[in-house]
Amino acid sequence: MSHDSTAAPETAARKLAGRRRKEIVAVLLFSGGPIFESSIPLSVFGIDRQDAGVPRYRLLVSAGEEGPLRTTGGLELTAPHGLEAIARAGTVVVPAWRSITSPPPQEALEALRRAHEEGARIVGLCTGAFVLAAAGLLDGRPATTHWMYAPTLAKRYPSVHVDPRELFVDDGDVLTSAGTAAGIDLCLHVVRTDHGNEAAGALARRLVVPPRRTGGQERYLDRSLPEEIGADPLAEVVAWALEHLHEQFDVETLAARAYMSRRTFDRRFRSLTGSAPLQWLITQRVLQAQRLLETSDYSVDEVAGRCGFRSPVALRGHFRRQLGSSPAAYRAAYRARRPQAERHQGSDGLPNTPGAVPSGPAHQHGHPGHPGQAPAALHPDTPVPHQSRRTAAANSLGGPPLAASASSGDPAREPREAYAQARASVPGQRSAP
Repeated sequence: MSHDSTAAPETAARKLAGRRRKEIVAVLLFSGGPIFESSIPLSVFGIDRQDAGVPRYRLLVSAGEEGPLRTTGGLELTAPHGLEAIARAGTVVVPAWRSITSPPPQEALEALRRAHEEGARIVGLCTGAFVLAAAGLLDGRPATTHWMYAPTLAKRYPSVHVDPRELFVDDGDVLTSAGTAAGIDLCLHVVRTDHGNEAAGALARRLVVPPRRTGGQERYLDRSLPEEIGADPLAEVVAWALEHLHEQFDVETLAARAYMSRRTFDRRFRSLTGSAPLQWLITQRVLQAQRLLETSDYSVDEVAGRCGFRSPVALRGHFRRQLGSSPAAYRAAYRARRPQAERHQGSDGLPNTPGAVPSGPAHQHGHPGHPGQAPAALHPDTPVPHQSRRTAAANSLGGPPLAASASSGDPAREPREAYAQARASVPGQRSAP
């Protein structure tokens, strides 16, 4: 899934400064950045593939700070250019930023602002969106980032319209993508925008990747969230909700436990997570259902009851919307991918029983839906010890926020809403064909 929008009038009117060239792409690297994400724009824009029908770009690899630049595995990189090279680029790409809690260097932010003012296209891959946001380039705009960091981006920069569902968002002269593979999607989209489908298709064949991916980030979402959320008092209420997912309760129940009105609770919850509490609750129930389908022999009707859904019909509807398949089809596909021996044996070598959740390391990490990598789950009938509630909440507050624009009640809210309404009238597309 992608969000390709026609540029706003003021964006369309901005022309590339005379000293900048459309075919020049500058990639801005920082110390501490992961090498995989950093290498994506280098591979797409830095290799001559004219023999395959891919127009050539001129690549300028620029250091955003003093080197040497350290990256994954202790490697050290030396960029051939500094920030001055950005002044010639028609496109500036910022790969994943080293830490969502660290402010980027001011000199680099100023260079990005100047490039944008002079008409350059600015691209942020994965957590590179945090650099663009720190530069003020995402204010009032739609954007995305890795689903795990979307709530933090929405909370820290409330004027940014964060949508964690998208693989990438094209807002004209500012573009952002989700995690690693989505960076490839966005770079291919840039080539497609510049040179058409044939060129992008030829490049995709060389990279051995789909020219366009359908769907979004929803299928990869889990309950992780940066640790800063876990210190909030609201985490106690969230921990209670996770303990009682097998019971039928609503957001009003959570608001009452927080001693807040529904309206205040909604606002507070959004400011912390970037997600509406009702959507968060539904998502947690679906995730619990997903785990039970993977690790137990309960029927779909029993799974619905143990996850707090009022009926199996409600489970099927929400499950299909979030994961793209029915519960029965999901279980069948999951089991078909697992070796026969694993279906009757947990990661600790003991047989699985109905409702049992494997506790080995392979089940405590990774994304839901991958064989042997289901996140550690709480059995619906097993209470969480009191001392672990805040930890559980810290690992779950950031469930899939399907509308992650933070609403904090600040004076900027009305302009943002007006902007959203204006954007709705602009032609564009959300799903890549």
